[in-house]
Amino acid sequence: MNVAAGFLGGAKSRLLPRSIPFRFFASAAAFHVLMWLALLLGAEDAVGFRGGLGPALTSVHLLTLGVLTTTAIGASVQLLPVATRRTLHAVWPIRLTFWLIVPGLIALTVGMHLAQPSILVPAAVATAAGLFLFGVLLADNLRRAGSLGVVGAYGWAALAMLILTIALGVTLSINEETGFLPDHAAVALTHLILGGFGFMGLLALGFSHVLIPMFALASAPPKRPSYAGFGAAAAAVVLGTLGALADSRSLLTIALFTGLAAAATHLWLMHRVLRAGMRKRLGLSFILVRAGWAMLPATLLAGLAALYGLAGGNGGTLFGFLLLFGWLLTFLVAILQRIMPFLASMFAGSGAPIVSEFANARSLRLHAACHGLAVATLAVAILRDDATMARLGSAIGLVGAIAFAWFTAEVIRRILPDS
Repeated sequence: MNVAAGFLGGAKSRLLPRSIPFRFFASAAAFHVLMWLALLLGAEDAVGFRGGLGPALTSVHLLTLGVLTTTAIGASVQLLPVATRRTLHAVWPIRLTFWLIVPGLIALTVGMHLAQPSILVPAAVATAAGLFLFGVLLADNLRRAGSLGVVGAYGWAALAMLILTIALGVTLSINEETGFLPDHAAVALTHLILGGFGFMGLLALGFSHVLIPMFALASAPPKRPSYAGFGAAAAAVVLGTLGALADSRSLLTIALFTGLAAAATHLWLMHRVLRAGMRKRLGLSFILVRAGWAMLPATLLAGLAALYGLAGGNGGTLFGFLLLFGWLLTFLVAILQRIMPFLASMFAGSGAPIVSEFANARSLRLHAACHGLAVATLAVAILRDDATMARLGSAIGLVGAIAFAWFTAEVIRRILPDS
């Protein structure tokens, strides 16, 4: 079955108020700018970052919570009801989620930047409450989505990882004030694995089984290899979590190789979808999608190299950077720049013109060029332990983020009630 036809059938009747998804997307674009600015301010610490309060940790959470999570929330609360053909019971919980997460994140990053646990802990609790409420909404969507198959499996697994990520995040924030954890670094690595590969990673892989066929006008990937890829991905996250907590190099090695198998399966499935799709010219966004896909195995290989001391003194930093900035950020902004015009066309009732108008916008070309150059420059800066190069890469990324924010503002302007 063509996924696009099934996905779009009667979709307009299940649209949320336009302000709901786009408030999350606008926040993601704003936090994207702040993320690169924080990294620019903390470039000296970022090249060898191993944790600790300050601008580098601020930048990481502006990315993970501010960009990635808000994008995931905005996309999932709108696209899952469309995909499942079931409308939401009410929209007030989504609005409450926004007003817990976004102000909570602002306070959280202020506490991190100023190294003030007295601000950090209550902000972490507020943000956690918003994330937990989103988890309840996601669970309700998944409960009513028995037809989603492998996408539902990824969603339930991502939800479990989200709960664990929330718990560890609050624990780490409290530990900054009390110091009760025997090994803060091990818990922080576990938090990274659960949040990066577990929650966001599994969501990205799962939603790809719907979004990539929809964009390419293709059938969904075959079920058996899709479930095999899901099993390998989930197993890799569990093994990585156990390995990080136990400080076991053997378990982490098995997790990384299992992750490589999952990545290979996923990329093979996505290649099949694109090859069979009726739409061959997918534009600038899919250059970024493919770049993000390439970053996934590169991240895992960097993790193996760091684990065995083959990536230099900053190998662990490179692993985290490629995971968050290389794979997840590249893939998510690519998908976001397709989703926003797509939803805008549905809200505006104007069909394809908004999508085609923004498919190759000048701001998107500038963002793509700056993003690619920034990621490459920062990766080299980390390997060389070069703060000056890191500042250059961050400045380039900041220019690209401003261009992406301009694109977001233009899309939103098109769907304003008086536009």
